[in-house]
Order: sequence, then structure tokens, then C-alpha cells
Amino acid sequence: MPMKCLGCHLANKNEPVFVVYEDEFVCCFLDHDPFNEGHTLIVPKKHVRYFYDLDKSTSDSIMKAAGLISNAIKTLFNPDGITICQNGGSFDDLTHFHMHVVPRYEGQNFADFFSMDEAEVKDRAGLSETQRKILEFIFNSASAESNHPSYISE
Repeated sequence: MPMKCLGCHLANKNEPVFVVYEDEFVCCFLDHDPFNEGHTLIVPKKHVRYFYDLDKSTSDSIMKAAGLISNAIKTLFNPDGITICQNGGSFDDLTHFHMHVVPRYEGQNFADFFSMDEAEVKDRAGLSETQRKILEFIFNSASAESNHPSYISE
């Protein structure tokens, strides 16, 4: 892990994050400046800068996490849609591959998502509550999955 890679520090929980899901390959946590409640980042634990450098296990884990988190967001926050995106190259503010899972609502201008305004940490109590909701949903879904396999199961 590069010593100054913010993405590595966040994914390996060397910085405070509100984790909603993690496995051997990825850590998923709430964005500190969410576009909407539930906005989550999926970040590989191993340093990877570009999409085309992902190994199969990590990319499979990213897709599994995207499915789990999207399901939780859709159920808990009832958005009109969910945008899953990745910004690479000079548009990658973490200098580490990461994917956004963003709940969206009618009438929102997604161009605001790419605002260059300085980000600030949102209300930690609000992020903690959102974290609790998503963790509870994923835990309950995993319990149900063990009895009823779904497309997410391996």
C-alpha cells in the first residue's frame, strides 16, 4: 500500500469510516459528503488505481458488494433510481480505484454530484444512523439468503 494513498487508508480502516459491508477484497463505507442518504463507496483493500488493473477476485467482490448495497439502498431509502459510477484518472480524488453507489431522486441534477466544492464531513450522527440501517438490512438479507439462495450468493 502506498504510504500516502488515501484510498488504501480508508479501505483498510486506518482512517475513520462508516463501514456498511466488507469482505476479504473490499471495504464499503458511507461517503463523508453524501449526494443523498445511503451514498456508499466500494473500495478495494489492495492498492489499485485503475479499473483495468483489477484482478478477477476483487472485481467479482466489487460487483457482489454493488448488488448488496443497491438492494439495501432501494429497500431502505426508496430512491427513484441508483447510479453506480467510477471516476478514473485525473477525476479520481482518492488516487485509488473506487466505485460510488448513489441513490437518486426525480428532479435532481446529477451534474451537482461532480461539483468541485470542498467536501466536508456531514453530521456523524446521521452517518451513524444510516450505517446502522444498512448494516441491519444486509445482515437480515444474509440470514434470509442462507435459507433462500439468490443471485448474490456464491
